[in-house]
Amino acid sequence: MAAPTLVLLHGVGLDHTVWQPVTGLLVDRYTVITPDLPGHGVRPPAPAGVTLSELADGVAGEIPAGSHLVGFSLGALVAQHLAVHRPELVSTLTSVASVCQRTPDERAAVLARLETAADDMAASSAASLHRWYDGTGVSPEQIARTEATLLANDRASFLNCYRVFATADAEIGPQLGQINVPALAVTGSDDPGSTPEMTERLAAAIPDCEAVVIPGARHMLPVQCPRELADCLMSFIGRSVHV
Repeated sequence: MAAPTLVLLHGVGLDHTVWQPVTGLLVDRYTVITPDLPGHGVRPPAPAGVTLSELADGVAGEIPAGSHLVGFSLGALVAQHLAVHRPELVSTLTSVASVCQRTPDERAAVLARLETAADDMAASSAASLHRWYDGTGVSPEQIARTEATLLANDRASFLNCYRVFATADAEIGPQLGQINVPALAVTGSDDPGSTPEMTERLAAAIPDCEAVVIPGARHMLPVQCPRELADCLMSFIGRSVHV
């Protein structure tokens, strides 16, 4: 019997390598696919005005029908869009460190980060690393790898994709009730951007969605807490498949 397919979508400014700490914990149980989103990694730059729908369409061809779909940060918004508009691709949906229905203050904060990135990419990357990793115990070598990935981005492409991350929760939010597969929303207790409150909002908005908050974790769950995240995924998918 073929192993179930697990597709992992990364966050904005990152690429498929962010999943490396997790994939080794999953490959014995699943066929794991880690595509780069449009505008990231080996993909061509994303054009001005790129939309959530276009990011989703740009990765849909790499997702086999009936996959267990996992999205991290921007990847979570892409995964949610696919669960609504391409439901044949999605057997279960997991949103990792996902924003949801930002308040005006939360929207203002992320738009301020977008403005910082437009003015100074290096300063933006440094601020992201502090926000994601301060106090986590993640090794300096791993933080340096994340920094290198961020700084390797095409600046215009990054800003185009970051604008989607900063605004598309307002677009997908009203559609979340259309998702009809088992869903999981998981974030870190100390994530200042994709907060536990947002995870609770997401679990309330999707009809069959449970929320998990990992104690002591910040935003970069695939890097900081790969074992905890892998265990969450395997437990959730196992329960969903056997319902």
